[in-house]
Amino acid sequence: MARNEFLRPWRRSPLRRRSDVAEGWLVLVTAVLIALGAPAAGLAAANAVDSGTGLERQGRQTVSAVLTENPPPRIGVEVSGGVGSRVHATVRWTAADGTARTGTTTVSPDLRAGDRTTAWLDRHGALIRDPVTPRQATGESIAVGTVAGTSAGLLLLGAQRSGRALLNRHRYAQWEREWAAADPHRGQRAT
Repeated sequence: MARNEFLRPWRRSPLRRRSDVAEGWLVLVTAVLIALGAPAAGLAAANAVDSGTGLERQGRQTVSAVLTENPPPRIGVEVSGGVGSRVHATVRWTAADGTARTGTTTVSPDLRAGDRTTAWLDRHGALIRDPVTPRQATGESIAVGTVAGTSAGLLLLGAQRSGRALLNRHRYAQWEREWAAADPHRGQRAT
């Protein structure tokens, strides 16, 4: 946008209307809100997700567990260190009260029945099937923050476009009134 175009609504001109000034302010306020508000919304959403997964991780504890069956073979593409390199299998562990428990969790596909593995329990002692890794939590925070920031920016841009449409409708109605006052015979057919 050229400097002259940016300053046009605030310059003195016999053709300038209040709606032009209002549109200039609308554009300026929207630009500031998008520049400041959209990133703030993204950061707030990312921090909320991050603190939620932090609380989830805070209550976790590990236990030694034994596989009760061979894990199923891997299906799909292997992702080094990611979810794709782990499979679901049934494990048995001893709870804090001394009772034997079983459940399904993610394990390495290289293990066999009878092998020991580490299982994760929540603060209530229930087995966590797919615990979120710090890397996954970071990726989720970034994704949610990006979506929230982009959505906030698009929402503000949509509000600005709606405001501009209302201002245009007001301008067109004002022009019609002025034309009708200047030329009362406008639009009538000659007989």
